[in-house]
Amino acid sequence: MTAIEKIRAMPGAGTDKTRNWIEAPGPIIVLVEPQLGENIGAAARVMANFGLARLRLVKPRDGWPNIHAQRSASGADRILETTALFDSVEAAIADCTVVLATTARAHDQAKPVLGPEAAAEFLAPHVGAGENVAVLFGRERYGLENHEVALADAIVTFPVNPAFASLNLAQAVLVIAYEWFKLVTGGALPFAMPQKSDPATKEQLLAFFENVERELDRVEFFRPAEKHETMMINLRNIFNRMQPTRQDIDAFGGNHVDRGRPQGPGAWRRARWSGGRDAALADSRTRARSGGAVTGARAGAAPAPQPDRSGAHAVAGAGE
Repeated sequence: MTAIEKIRAMPGAGTDKTRNWIEAPGPIIVLVEPQLGENIGAAARVMANFGLARLRLVKPRDGWPNIHAQRSASGADRILETTALFDSVEAAIADCTVVLATTARAHDQAKPVLGPEAAAEFLAPHVGAGENVAVLFGRERYGLENHEVALADAIVTFPVNPAFASLNLAQAVLVIAYEWFKLVTGGALPFAMPQKSDPATKEQLLAFFENVERELDRVEFFRPAEKHETMMINLRNIFNRMQPTRQDIDAFGGNHVDRGRPQGPGAWRRARWSGGRDAALADSRTRARSGGAVTGARAGAAPAPQPDRSGAHAVAGAGE
């Protein structure tokens, strides 16, 4: 395997080369005179995302194959490799029984106008019957022309901002492909939140709340005192709304109590106001050990030994 093949085989963000490629019947995507290879590649990419496999091109401006399309396809190579090239829209849809034309403009033609979801529902029975159906997408600059829209059985348009209704070509393909895939798969998501633990029992919750209440009362959390009961009810409701699991409660029960916290009534208030003083004391002791002057020491503490004139050490306040 070459280096390029190894890179292509590596799973990217949501891409897994080890899984089976979804190959289910679906509408044919027809791009009419696409101007940019990048848009063709991006369209192929979203087709791969949502299980569509057949792409047809009508007179791409920059020819075919196109290196820019390959680069922007981001691994959807099999769609590009089977892409069919045609000289006209009529030739591209010749084997189809039903054709839809996507457009952001009213073409004043007496045809049903469908949204993306309704378009998928409209095509589903025909695809289920084994028929070829197609969805036409026009040029990036001005879309489909009137005579091309006239070839379609219905028009598809999107509910967008009327002041800015033009979508990027690949984005338009994405909307149709997404609605189709959602219809045929039932909209099932590829994964869900893992259930790693059973729900917490009421016995476990009650024990947890008792522990929380005891610790909060110890640090004088409940102020004013008459609000104690209301505050605990609110805390219980918060956790009950969360529907915690056994693992959740175990995590809180193991970590919410810090045995190193100050103890006793008013401990948090004392710790807050004495923090600066304690830091000064710690600093003075450090300097004392290194031979520096002791400042800010508590009353009665022994000063650092100082040598006397005879060379002996005078120890004051040491207690004999």
